[in-house]
Order: sequence, then structure tokens, then C-alpha cells
Amino acid sequence: MLRAASLFAAIACLAGTLTVPAEAKVTVSISCSSLGIEMELCRTGAQAWAKKTGNEVNLVSTPADANERLGLYQSLLAAHSTDVDIFQIDAVWPGILANDFLDLNQFIKPDDQDDYSPSLIQNDTVNGKLIALPWFVDTGLLYYRKDLLDKYHRKVPQTWAELEETAKAVTAGEGSGMQGYVWQGRAYEGLTCNALEWIASSGGGTIIGKDGQVTVSNAQAAAAIDRARGWIGTISPEGVLNYDEEGARGVFQSGKAVFMRNWPYAWALANTGDSPVKDKVGEAPLPHGDGANSVGVLGGQSLAVSRYSKHPQEAVDLILYLAGKDEEKRRWKKGAFNPTLKPLYEDPDLKNDPMVAVFSQVLNNVVARPSTITGRRYNQVSSDFVQAVHAALSGQGSGADNLAKLNDTLTQLSRGGHWQ
Repeated sequence: MLRAASLFAAIACLAGTLTVPAEAKVTVSISCSSLGIEMELCRTGAQAWAKKTGNEVNLVSTPADANERLGLYQSLLAAHSTDVDIFQIDAVWPGILANDFLDLNQFIKPDDQDDYSPSLIQNDTVNGKLIALPWFVDTGLLYYRKDLLDKYHRKVPQTWAELEETAKAVTAGEGSGMQGYVWQGRAYEGLTCNALEWIASSGGGTIIGKDGQVTVSNAQAAAAIDRARGWIGTISPEGVLNYDEEGARGVFQSGKAVFMRNWPYAWALANTGDSPVKDKVGEAPLPHGDGANSVGVLGGQSLAVSRYSKHPQEAVDLILYLAGKDEEKRRWKKGAFNPTLKPLYEDPDLKNDPMVAVFSQVLNNVVARPSTITGRRYNQVSSDFVQAVHAALSGQGSGADNLAKLNDTLTQLSRGGHWQ
């Protein structure tokens, strides 16, 4: 395994110092995701701050894969590396990484925190310490081809059964080059999100209950996994088991799929000037099972400052700029990254956007991954869950068999429901 310094050197070639005034004061390094256009938006936002303040910003590219990015972060922080001042973190990482980040309460007044969604501030608060500032909020969405549904006189599906039926009908009419449904089936965090959405939208619970007890081994959860297994080779390609967000988006945006599950960022990219599906795409809540509700997994990203930063004041100033009103609105307009600031949803530009209305509807029915209750053990919980689901999707046993084994593994890991 590479040491932290070697890991940083391995990615340094992907980073670069932004052009700033000659009188720059200090250099602040920020790590940003490379998923979609995230890196470019991070670059332009940081560059604007650098120009405004006269400081330098060193942009550090990190893997698009969330698990790989977390591993890199853990290596750097374990080594008390000063190479990165600001870390872009996933919504489920605060409990895992909290000890290595500054408490932002000492820099940001409570009144300045009030404009952010309370649930997001709560998510980024660990043992009373605000260890990150919300940057954008996500949830899973269903993307569909409006033109194809119109062509075949089909409505936007509300249930998984309707999605299956419509996908089969459209692909039969379009021929072998068209896939019915693409999603994130690779064995990584993205599959945790997809599978939790299948299970929760089928009445199968949330893997772990609020009391800490493992609940994943139940008939509804097993049926949801088996249903998804039935998609592979019928409405979904065999290769979906290797798809991440960008893999699914590549197929859908090239015009080769009827439906896609993805995050909001894919909306802006699907409607760029050179996109084959520009103006042909719609968004909707994900389907649900009989007698259950549509749900999307709550996601999003925040910005945290390393305890080992040599320039904490400047780093905090940069995250306040990036998570400020003007920058969050710019990121929404350029990349469909939904703001975390409540007042922005009253802004006429956002309020009158039909896609924001869809997103707001979905946010009323979200399911959170069990990261808060499992704390530092969440990464292991997610990994075990992914391996069990991926095995079932690959035909290595039924959903019930794999979830029963997972139930035993997680119960032992939790010490009978006591995670902390």
C-alpha cells in the first residue's frame, strides 16, 4: 500500500496551481471530486476566491469513486499530512473522519449557520462539533427519455413494475441497441445507495433501525434484491454490474437507454449543447413497490478543514465563499448542484424551475444511510452490504440467503446493536 505522501504525489499530477495575483499571501490546497463537472466548478469557484483575496489555491484532484476517495483521505489524515487544507466529504463521512477536522463553530457564528438546512447542519455535527459546512444536497432521481415515452404512448412509471413493463416495450420497439434501465451496480458506495432505495421503496426498511438493531434480513428486502437481479440481461445490460455514476450516464446520455437512476448533477450534463439527448430528458421520483412510497437516498457533499492545516483562517474563508449564496447559485445554474442554503429556494430563478420542484418533492421522501448510528463502523457496514447485494445480483445465491448471512455479520459487528 502506498504511504500518504506517495498517494498525494500520485495524484499531484492531476492538480495545478491556479493563476492568481503576484502578491498572493498564502497557498490553500483543496481536494475536489472529479465526478462529472465537479472539478471544473470547484476550479472556477476557487479561482474567483483567489482573485478576490490575493491568495493562491492548489486544486487537488481525487478519484470519482467514493470508496477510493475516502481511502485516500484516511491515509493523508492518518499521516497528519499538511498537503490538503480542505476536504470535500460525502454525507456519510462526518462520523468516520470527524476527529481530523476543525470544529467550525469557533469560526462560524450560529446566526450564519441558520441559513443552511438544519438537517444538513445536524448531519455535519459530531459530538457537538460542526466539522464541515454543507455545500450541495443530493438524492437519487429517475431520468427518462421524454421523446421515447411519447413515441410509445407511455406514462412516467410510478412503480417498479411499470418501469419494467415500459422498458421492455420501448426496447422491443427500438431494437437491440437500446437498454431499458441503467444504474450503479458496481460493488461500491453507489450500489449501497441504489439497493437501499430498492429496499426502502419496497417496505424492507433501512438496513439498521433507529435502535441500532440490524433489520436487513426480511422478505420485502430480499424480494427487492431479487427483482433487481431479474433486470440484468432483460432491461439492464450485463455490464451494469460494473457501472458507476459516470458509466450509467455515458450510456444514457449517448441515447442508448430509456431510464437511468442517477444524482441531480447528470441533469446539466444531459442538456449540454453537444448532448445527443438534449431537451429529450425528464426527471421524476424513483419508482416504488406495491403499497410503499417512492424514496431516494439522501446524499450531498460538505467542505471540511483539516486539523493539520497551516492556514486554517484562510481555509475557512474559502469554504465560506464556496458554500455562500452566490457560489451555490452559480453551481446550480452551471451543474444542477442543489443548494444547501434555504433562502436560495425562494430565489425566482430556482423557484420557477420545474426541475427544482421535482427535487423538492423527492426531498420530502428521502432515506438516510445508517452512517450516524454506526459512526466509524459505517464504512464496514456499507462494504458488507455491498458485497452481499452484489453477490445476489451476480447470481451467487438468492437475496434471502445473502441478506441472512449479512444480518449475522452486521449483528456481530454491532455487538448486538451497540455501535458506538
